[in-house]
Amino acid sequence: MTSDTIFALATPPGRGAIAIIRLSGSGTGRALETLGASNLKPRMASLRALGMDGHALDQALVLRFPAPNSYTGEDCAELHLHGGRAVVEAVGEALVTLGVRPAEPGEFTRRAFENGRMDLAQAEAVADLIDAETTAQAAQALGQLDGALSQAYAGFRRDLLKALALVEAEIDFPDEEVPDNLARAAGPVLDSLIVDLQTALADGRRGERVREGYRIVLIGETNAGKSSLFNALVAREAAIVTPIAGTTRDVLDADLVIGGYAVTLSDTAGLRDSNDPIEVEGVRRARACAEHADLRLWVRAPGDPEGPAARFARPEDLLVLTKSDLDRPAPPADRHAISVSTRTGEGLGALHDWLAARLATDLSGADFPAVTRERHRRRLTEALASAQAARLALEVSPELAGDDLRRAADSLARVTGAIGVEDILGEVFSTFCIGK
Repeated sequence: MTSDTIFALATPPGRGAIAIIRLSGSGTGRALETLGASNLKPRMASLRALGMDGHALDQALVLRFPAPNSYTGEDCAELHLHGGRAVVEAVGEALVTLGVRPAEPGEFTRRAFENGRMDLAQAEAVADLIDAETTAQAAQALGQLDGALSQAYAGFRRDLLKALALVEAEIDFPDEEVPDNLARAAGPVLDSLIVDLQTALADGRRGERVREGYRIVLIGETNAGKSSLFNALVAREAAIVTPIAGTTRDVLDADLVIGGYAVTLSDTAGLRDSNDPIEVEGVRRARACAEHADLRLWVRAPGDPEGPAARFARPEDLLVLTKSDLDRPAPPADRHAISVSTRTGEGLGALHDWLAARLATDLSGADFPAVTRERHRRRLTEALASAQAARLALEVSPELAGDDLRRAADSLARVTGAIGVEDILGEVFSTFCIGK
């Protein structure tokens, strides 16, 4: 148990109806009694007049959560104060006087991890849930917080340990009545596990894209209507629109939500040859942005030939034919297309629906819980490489296979924090807000 006691404001700072201060640590009960909040029933809100050295602080609702049945596993409490800044500051100063120190970012959740209330993957899910801005991000974080990802990794690790037990039985008891070629029995277990790990990694970075946002890039020649379409999709005048070719010179990003998923939409410079060094740089940035996009919208105006943008439009991308109020050319037979008019609004609803369906297809539906962080992906990759090495070593040396299996199991254990976590704790919890 951590010895010192901490506190933090758990609600946004500033004026509000209610402000909640959280406490955790062995000194929580003493601090509450000194402030005038005694005789509290566990997990029941009680109205108390808080004060310090004869000075009234506030009329507050106080809740006490005794260890170990609390968020952190320690004695915890919540002070539900009136939300004025003076009240919050006065209570905070009183707590400091009593030896309760302000918490560091993520310290409450770190203590929950250290006290066995959650594993490291679940702790990361807490941060993701706080940061969630879309229903998809919240649903993914809730699933991870509920232990779905941890259970999947634990299942992989159990298979590894089963194979390791078979291998070590042959190593440790070569002269005993152990079935011949017992290590060979680990082969089918490893074969199945390797397939599972490969499937988990072959998810198109679905979890990371839900967390960080799915990137859609508009590409096309100059005056194709990209900036007008960009403004229509983000529902504001974000990009400058003029009849002058080459108005857009840089990449312009906007964040929006489509179908419950976070999207970063990028408007780019028109693709054409130019002697203007500024436009040349804009075209270079547009091409780089298109290369790294999750989806490209190839924007073409009536009468436009297949110019340089065609080289960046992949078969799974969408062709958007603009200015349909002026002309409606026949779409290519080999590519799905949607005609739109930003002037009349025609086709914009169909485009939005198509994008929502595409996002749902790309970002949902896998059996394995989504890999949500690069840290997880690195460990899965390490585990897969070690499992594959162990499978090859089974045919040569059980001792070598055992070493590889232990490395694979250790890689998976590091995801949930079962072993070797000190080097990553700071990285994980530094991203949290103070009161969590």
